[in-house]
Amino acid sequence: MNSKDFSNFLKDISSEQLHVLDKTISRSKYIPIDLSETKEELNNIDVSSASKLGEFVNNHIKKHKATVAYGGYLEVRNIYKRSQHFNKQAQEERNIHLGVDLWCKEETRIYAPLKSTVHSFKNNTNFGDYGPAIILEHSFNDVVFYTLYGHLSLESIQDLKVGQTFKKGEQIGTLGNELVNGNYPPHLHFQIIRDLQGNIGDYPGVCSKNDLSFFKDNCPNPSLLLNL
Repeated sequence: MNSKDFSNFLKDISSEQLHVLDKTISRSKYIPIDLSETKEELNNIDVSSASKLGEFVNNHIKKHKATVAYGGYLEVRNIYKRSQHFNKQAQEERNIHLGVDLWCKEETRIYAPLKSTVHSFKNNTNFGDYGPAIILEHSFNDVVFYTLYGHLSLESIQDLKVGQTFKKGEQIGTLGNELVNGNYPPHLHFQIIRDLQGNIGDYPGVCSKNDLSFFKDNCPNPSLLLNL
């Protein structure tokens, strides 16, 4: 299936609105946020500080009387410069975000948007990494794909088992804080993945410009499912 057909497949999976956060949060309470390298306001903020970045995000949410700030797919960001995790083995800087971020409060409940099976999970402890992450496997009309949930709480993976199943809308975990989530303000990194390439409990959520063509095809826009 080519990328265009797969994108149409994702759009057609459900006629209902799909959610990874509490579905009682009205979509009017979701506000886009720009964290790209071209955002001038961020140039005056120490984005290496979880508290200062969190203050920027929370002020944006309050300003718009929202509950959730979202965005970031294919966004080029300076946030990752603070961590060698993204650049220590790369010939080119990895700074292009491959998922969508949903910025909201610590311990916010996270839900499976579709019927799913736990493929894998892991506590990714590198500075700037996901922290606890869960990868779910989905199968519809003989098409298999995966969704990744990063920056969760430790409790989210404590009693989890590979092969465990979740119904659509069933809670899978909660958001962690900066002490466990890679040192970020609380948020969910949600990513769609076609081919995990053998990865277990982890998959690149940021890529370099050289690799963008592959990852853009392998990790389509999460808004195709969530309709953000």
